[in-house]
Amino acid sequence: MIYLNEEKVNIINKFSDNDVYVLTDFDRTLTLGSSITSWSVLSRSDKVPKDYVILRQKYYDYYRPIEIDQSLPYEIKNELMKEWWMKHINLFVKYKISEDIVTEAARNLRVMSFRSGAKEFLKNMYERNIPVIIISAGIGNFIKEFLIMNDSFYNNIHIVSNFIKFENGYAVGVEDNITHSLNKNEVSMPDNVKKSLALREHVILLGDGLDDVKMVSEQKRDEALKIGFLEENVEVNKPHYLKTFDVVCTDNTGFDELAMKIRILKR
Repeated sequence: MIYLNEEKVNIINKFSDNDVYVLTDFDRTLTLGSSITSWSVLSRSDKVPKDYVILRQKYYDYYRPIEIDQSLPYEIKNELMKEWWMKHINLFVKYKISEDIVTEAARNLRVMSFRSGAKEFLKNMYERNIPVIIISAGIGNFIKEFLIMNDSFYNNIHIVSNFIKFENGYAVGVEDNITHSLNKNEVSMPDNVKKSLALREHVILLGDGLDDVKMVSEQKRDEALKIGFLEENVEVNKPHYLKTFDVVCTDNTGFDELAMKIRILKR
C-alpha cells in the first residue's frame, strides 16, 4: 500500500536530474522489510562463536522494541541506541572476530534481498548521474559487498556507515564515529561527497525509521521528498509516519511500484 502527498510529489516531479540527489537508508529500505539486516550477517556464519550469536540476539530482543517505540522521548532512545550499538561492536572485539570471518560472511550475502525494483532504481540513478548517498546505521563492509555482488556499486554511490576496523587481522571497533538509528543528523559526509552535492538543491529521502528524516538538514527537510517504508506495528505507527513522510509504503512496497506513482524515480 502506498499513501502519498500528491501535491508534494507533483512539485518534485518537475525538478531536473541535475538538481536532485538521493539520501537513503539501506537495511529495510533498499532491502526488503523481511530481509535480514547487515548487522545480522555475521550471526549466520558458522565461524563465529555461539556465545556471540546468543548475546547479539539477546541485545536485539531487548533493544529493537525500544527502537521502534514511538512513545519514548528522543533523548532516552538516543542514549539506549548508542548503548546497543556499543555493546554489539564490543562483541566483535570480545570474541576476536577476524577479518577472514567477515570476508567469508560477506561472500554469503544471499540471505539479504533487495526490494523489488531497487536494483533497477540504483541503475537508473547511475544512468541519470544522480548522486546516491547511503547513510546507514548498519555494517558498511556488508553493504558495500552486497552492492558489488549484485552489480550495483556504481560510482555515483557513496556509503556512510559503520565499517569494521581491523588491526593485525582482528576487529578493534569501527572506523570513525558510530552511526546508529537516531544520530544520522550528526553524521558528517566526506568532503568529496559534499562537493558532488554542492549545486543540487533538492533531495529525495528514503528510510524505514522516523529518525531517518534527519539524514537531510533541517533547512532542506520541508522541501525534500520524504519516502518512508513502514513494515512493523503498521496500524500503531502509521499516523506517525504519515505526519513525518510525504510518501508512506507498507507491505514491502517495491521501487517499481513507487516509480509508477512518482515519475522522478524513473524517467
